[in-house]
Amino acid sequence: MEYTRIPDGTWNQIQINAGLIATTFAPATGTISGIMGATDGGFSVSLNPKYEDFGEDIDNVPPNSKQLKRIKSYDPTVSATFKSVTGALLKDMIGAADVDAQSGAIIPRMTLTDADFKDVWVVGDYGNSGGFVAVHIKNALNTAGFSWKTTKDGKGAFSVEFHGHYDLENMDEVPFEAYVNSGT
Repeated sequence: MEYTRIPDGTWNQIQINAGLIATTFAPATGTISGIMGATDGGFSVSLNPKYEDFGEDIDNVPPNSKQLKRIKSYDPTVSATFKSVTGALLKDMIGAADVDAQSGAIIPRMTLTDADFKDVWVVGDYGNSGGFVAVHIKNALNTAGFSWKTTKDGKGAFSVEFHGHYDLENMDEVPFEAYVNSGT
């Protein structure tokens, strides 16, 4: 059984439970605020780089030569299904929208503003030590459209897919950060 083992301390390194999606999280203190809603089925995070191979059209250069590979951009994404919804979350699901202060109506518009982009944090428990795994998606916007599904005698399901976006004022900043805190 020499090759049927796991690393020492694995139990303390497993991300457990569904986690949450919030608008604010402080990794230094583990403080959460602005939980966006109750989810069903957890969430899915993808931090996909888009590569460019500068050697692909050069004679005598094999494809995927490490010296000629470049990262063009990242597409950080979090998708989830919310079971609870508020006016603020519905506005975020629609993307480009305003909330009428008097009626509470969420009114979509054809143009994006800076206020439509927000930071989104996904945070999950790390082992049994009080730690966390977190991803901070910057300038997030739901680009998958609004989706609401109901069932007979069931709960509504509101699907969302937030994508991080670069900011032209700081183009070198990748629109996500990731954290692992092992706790105490």
